[in-house]
Amino acid sequence: MKLQHFAFSAMASPCELHLFGEPQQCRAAAKAAEAEVRRIEQKYSRYRHDSVLSQINQQAGEPTAIDAETYYLLHYARVCWQQSDGLFDISSGVLRRCWDFKLAVLPEPSELSSCLTRIGFNQAQLSETSLQLPASMEIDLGGLGKEYAADRAAAVCRQHGIHHGIIDLGGDLLVLGPKPDGSPWLLGVRNPRAPEQAFAQLPVYEGGMATSGDYERFFILDDQRYCHLVNPTTGYPVNFWASVTVLAPSCMLAGSFSTIAMLKQQPALEWLQQQGLHYLAIRPDGEHFSANGH
Repeated sequence: MKLQHFAFSAMASPCELHLFGEPQQCRAAAKAAEAEVRRIEQKYSRYRHDSVLSQINQQAGEPTAIDAETYYLLHYARVCWQQSDGLFDISSGVLRRCWDFKLAVLPEPSELSSCLTRIGFNQAQLSETSLQLPASMEIDLGGLGKEYAADRAAAVCRQHGIHHGIIDLGGDLLVLGPKPDGSPWLLGVRNPRAPEQAFAQLPVYEGGMATSGDYERFFILDDQRYCHLVNPTTGYPVNFWASVTVLAPSCMLAGSFSTIAMLKQQPALEWLQQQGLHYLAIRPDGEHFSANGH
């Protein structure tokens, strides 16, 4: 049994599959997993006018029929809204229009105020068969889609008999199972102030690992860092943590919980402890905290 590597690009990210198995078996699994990732991208991309997501946004104010998969994702997003006291909100993407990380300028307060009135996924009417957004609202599954795709790609690999390997979709990871000898994978956590270097390595046997941080899209103005993780109640970026990495049974859980932790700022540690998940939270000065304490 050899480790096989497969690479492709999807969801605006480099994707890699590292699978243990017979070459033909791994190739078949990788091909099917890539097809599943592309299916999800096509279905939920905000960049495609023919996606389910675009259809929902175009019909805001009117009910849109949804299938079971879409209900599953939207229901999960609603649970995240509740778990985070409204901080994780899939309707907050409109704030992208206010923050231009290339120009590195602060938005006008009036512009922010206008966007904030359009946010609040709790106002959407969701049932198992339909979703109705308020007329001015639009949603974006960017905080869930890639992680959900990693989980689905893993399920496809398991259906092909692959039980040892890693699904890596742009840094969102799902470990199918330990190495064939039973040992864990050592997964690197980026140093948020030197992203090409590892801050730590975490041993993972199975499950999801995701990191949310302030170092992917940001600008610095007057010694203040402004990142793309924006509090949907204030309209301003968070700044307490440099990154939070979470290990969880699924990649979608790891991704949403790491984002919620970043958005919760200082109270995040107590909240993460309550969830009973392993984590590594890093402050801008390098001070760090883990599930096992300081």
